[in-house]
Amino acid sequence: MRQILTVTLSPALDKTVGVDGFEIGGTNRIRSIRLDAGGKGINVAKALKSFDVKICAFGLQAGRTGEIIRQRLDALGLAHRFLEAEGETRTNLKLVDERSGVTTELNEPGFQVAPDLLARLVDEYRAALEDAAVVVLAGSLPPGAPEDVYRTLIGIAREKAVPVILDADGPALVHGVNARPYALKPNLAELERLTGKSLRTDGEILDAARALVREGIRLVLVSMGEDGSLLVGPDRAFRARPFPIQPQSTVGAGDSMVAALAYGLMKQLPPEDIARMTSAAGTITATKPGTEVCTLDEILEKLPLIEVTPLL
Repeated sequence: MRQILTVTLSPALDKTVGVDGFEIGGTNRIRSIRLDAGGKGINVAKALKSFDVKICAFGLQAGRTGEIIRQRLDALGLAHRFLEAEGETRTNLKLVDERSGVTTELNEPGFQVAPDLLARLVDEYRAALEDAAVVVLAGSLPPGAPEDVYRTLIGIAREKAVPVILDADGPALVHGVNARPYALKPNLAELERLTGKSLRTDGEILDAARALVREGIRLVLVSMGEDGSLLVGPDRAFRARPFPIQPQSTVGAGDSMVAALAYGLMKQLPPEDIARMTSAAGTITATKPGTEVCTLDEILEKLPLIEVTPLL
């Protein structure tokens, strides 16, 4: 079986704390604490662990915190290959207001990446593609990494005919889009920044996604939190609306959607099924604490509750 390769260039140890009503400028007493191996690509790999597919979490790590992340992935039985950088892997603070359900994130910049380490990573990535069915490039870039590194990695995957899902923001997203990945997973805010437009209606979001498809991207999955998602391809588009939930932490919800998208591409599922699975995945993960993610069994159980409407 070929594998899904997830790439995390800026991993993190995610520290999630819960408070009962967050007061800016006041004293907030922490009610709960949990630590998770994090970074978008790692979260995608953690979700895929329950999907009965072969996975490898690939990327960079540094220092004692990086070792903790590797230990936690080992405990999950998750295959990984991380190259060691100088410095220390970042720790990100996720503050969950348990009263309002709102999550606030404070993310460190992470370790500095040297050019020779990046060159080695590209070489090992190229070798790992020999066994890859789908690649996920996800998350922010560490200091020292060029803004067009995702563009480079997408180009290498295209040479080997391996489809790439890109989930990024800012300049990394702009450069990555120019390389025409197979699929793109922006949230609404990221899509607005990418297009430079305010997108208020489904029609405006659909038009923005279709413009990206015309540029050569095969699938665009736009996540909109509790409002659901749009999946847009060359010939079909679908609007997915989730079932109501009581959110605990939205961290990892988009990553779970990417995991379901990667699974759908690997299994060659129809777009309507992918729209339903991705919506269920993100919704279920939002009901879980910290960066805990959904399982395939949970997704299959909730699929009938997702309303999917064709738009094209």
